Amino acid sequence: MSRDRRIEMRNNKPKKLIFENIGRLGLLAGLIFSLFLTCVAQGPSLPSAGEAVAKIEEYMTAAERIDRFNGVILVARDGKPIVSRGYGMANFEWEIPNSPKTAFRLGSITKPFTAVAIMLLQERGKLNVSDHVCKYVANCPTAWEAITIRHLLTHTSGIPNYTAFPGFIEKRGMMPISTNELFAEYRSRPLDFPPGDRNSYSNSGYHLLGLVIEKASGKSYSDFLRENIFLPLGMKQSGYDSHRDLIKWRAAGYRREDDSYVNAPFMDMLIPYSAGALYSTTGDLLIFDQALLGDRLLSQRSRDEMFTPFKNNYALGWGVGKRFDRGATSHGGAINGFASQFMRFPDENVTIVVLSNVQGSGVDKVANALAAIMFGAKYDLPRERKAIAVASSLLDNYTGEYQLLPTTVAVITNEGGKLFFKIDGQPKLELFAETETDFFMKAVDAQVTFVKDEAGKVVRMQFRQGSGSGIPAPKIK
Repeated sequence: MSRDRRIEMRNNKPKKLIFENIGRLGLLAGLIFSLFLTCVAQGPSLPSAGEAVAKIEEYMTAAERIDRFNGVILVARDGKPIVSRGYGMANFEWEIPNSPKTAFRLGSITKPFTAVAIMLLQERGKLNVSDHVCKYVANCPTAWEAITIRHLLTHTSGIPNYTAFPGFIEKRGMMPISTNELFAEYRSRPLDFPPGDRNSYSNSGYHLLGLVIEKASGKSYSDFLRENIFLPLGMKQSGYDSHRDLIKWRAAGYRREDDSYVNAPFMDMLIPYSAGALYSTTGDLLIFDQALLGDRLLSQRSRDEMFTPFKNNYALGWGVGKRFDRGATSHGGAINGFASQFMRFPDENVTIVVLSNVQGSGVDKVANALAAIMFGAKYDLPRERKAIAVASSLLDNYTGEYQLLPTTVAVITNEGGKLFFKIDGQPKLELFAETETDFFMKAVDAQVTFVKDEAGKVVRMQFRQGSGSGIPAPKIK
């Protein structure tokens, strides 16, 4: 079996933007954002299929022209696509366009598949989600004795997230590493909090679930998913990604540098492993989506358990909540060169899939707009952002360090009259002024607003990515 896998760097954290890349790994390819957006009021009536298609085409034309969306979208109702289309290039160097058959790395959308694998093993009596993880893991730290498989599935284990370790991606992202070596990276660290105490996105927990699956099934993680999910469902363009394998119609991964594209940094897929190493197509994800509406893959009891949220609207491998006054389940993903969003409305049988081969793309914003169109809700068309000149002396007021997340500091610098944004493990990105306090990035769909107190002193910044409401980041230095 092939063990050459690596992990995404960007965190999918419910209701929060995170960098990780796992995705949540490339900047803001690493900026991982929320699995769940705020609910938008439902419109008075639902558009017909023809009306929805016309509005989707209008929106995507603007998204491609203004936001330079590059990828594939799928919008389906009752299991049938009403729009399935590619935009931009699967490979810029060979000028190969994206199409519905293009295969993309999924990043954290791997997690729902890992959760399904766990539920399958529970149905077969090979494990129970209430089992303590130490039952399946050798050399289990004493501090882990209270951690259950459920804690891993719901990001409530307290195991620190290895993709957030300072310098980890830069040091290990391109180097071969075994699952046991990666396990050693986080097993020796103290827990961030007592198991079950709170929800904190952890790729380490989902990496550990891959080891649990292998121990309980007697098969490699990739083989188990292929034999028990992909082949039975007929997902012919899905699997465990590897730089060695020949994968038909695989997209190349990119990131933006201002107005141009560059190849994304290499990442060995053993790093993301069961937290982010899968690839698929929009069509295959629709097959997966439809299988979860009935008993073809899991029993009703298992599905009920899997989609019951625990803390922070996160269930077993899925974000669960409401959008547009409708029940929704979703997950996003980000990894070097790729961004993804998978949104499901089971009661209406509406499915939205957005896959991009440009890291940091605003896939959540696109998916949310497409869903709004399907439900007759309000949405905004992409708009042009125009940069203005701002005096370097004014930019000096914004320089410093900002506490973006509990373990993430954003550094703002003024370099020759240009403002830059940087977090550890991510590329430095230029900020362009839209007003004297509002700035935007060209490389990713993100904005920053600097907030002053009554005395005119900058006290925090508000960071937003895609359609998220934003993260307040106090100035700490």
